[in-house]
Amino acid sequence: MHIKLDYGRDGITIDIPDNADVFLVRETPALPDEVVAIQSALCHPIGHPPLDELAQKGTRVVILHTDITRATPNRRLLPVMLAELERNGVRRKDITLLNALGTHRPQTDQEMIQLLGAEIAKNYRCLQHNAFDPDQLVSIGTSPLGHPIQLNRHLMDADLKILTGFIEPHFFAGFSGGPKAILPGVAGAASIFGNHSPLMIADPQADFNITEGNPIWEEMQDVALRVPGTFLLNVTLDRANRITGVYAGDVIRAHRAGCRAVRAGSTFPIAQPYDLVVTTNSGYPLDQNLYQCVKGLAAARRAVREGGAILLLAACEEGLPNGGAYAQWLRAAESPEDILRALSQPGFTPQDAWQVQIQVQLQTHADVYIYSDGLSDEQIKMALFQPCRDIPATIEKLMDEYGPRVCVLPQGPLTILEKETDHS
Repeated sequence: MHIKLDYGRDGITIDIPDNADVFLVRETPALPDEVVAIQSALCHPIGHPPLDELAQKGTRVVILHTDITRATPNRRLLPVMLAELERNGVRRKDITLLNALGTHRPQTDQEMIQLLGAEIAKNYRCLQHNAFDPDQLVSIGTSPLGHPIQLNRHLMDADLKILTGFIEPHFFAGFSGGPKAILPGVAGAASIFGNHSPLMIADPQADFNITEGNPIWEEMQDVALRVPGTFLLNVTLDRANRITGVYAGDVIRAHRAGCRAVRAGSTFPIAQPYDLVVTTNSGYPLDQNLYQCVKGLAAARRAVREGGAILLLAACEEGLPNGGAYAQWLRAAESPEDILRALSQPGFTPQDAWQVQIQVQLQTHADVYIYSDGLSDEQIKMALFQPCRDIPATIEKLMDEYGPRVCVLPQGPLTILEKETDHS
């Protein structure tokens, strides 16, 4: 049986066993007119005054947007938002677009044009958050969990803070979008490290599709609610990156409405876990590097039996990436157990530890094989995985070794499998 999986920029078609179970998101139809839908959502927001009551001449506006590793259609969302603000009298000089990078690398000038479009990149004040620059940060106290809360100075100086993004299942924050735009998006490194600490990541409620009771998401919510003047503009997307829903207004209530829609389309009950799970990281831009692909592995972890196997197909055109803490972590370890021992030290919260922690936890549950045009066999082995260069042959080998029950997640972390008993 031939099936196309989300891989890199163009996808990849592979042969899978005829008896394999395939799970695809139950998509709602794309909106017939995205511009009209966005304008309507701004005028009729959820639990919040409309945008035209919040923005006028003299209003200082900061718009948070996601970075190049996210699929948010910034080039279609932001022009509509900017036009509405200027129609209401907001001066261009009072508008700042802030790239909510968290601890991710800054974008190049060309990437900013790719991200926002040339018109916006060249004609608006476009800044990039730096979580490690104390001059960019202001303190607003501590969270209920005792973590220091530092946020971007430009955010806090603005009268109106517009949080944009898209909603999808998230492997430890429950869902993307919503309060994530602030923490980790424009938070200081100490705040991010606290929120993503080994203790928080290890909490069983820090998982896909869980917000209430999830300590990571609840701290994100607490921080977002401390920021005055917020307005949310989130969307849901189909497999072709077309907008299927627009959720604007109150940062929590509007986000919750979007999460309900995503959960209904992305969650599937299964009777028992599989011997082999073939997954992706939902293609470009989400599979730009192996670091991001831990999300697709985490989704597969929910579907595979203990001692089973996972085969991840991810382009990884940026490599690991080769620079940064994630690669350094992997180079220094000889086994997943080495990393788990390091993470168990009290107060240990270095950058990217959360991603490595989730990776090695799932590696103690199942064996992981990687097919990638962007990674060498040496890089895959250094990351503590097994390389695959022939997909059909590897699937056949893994079925012989691990068992015949196979499932395929062509959209990777956008499809969340749950044991039927989880619904009781």
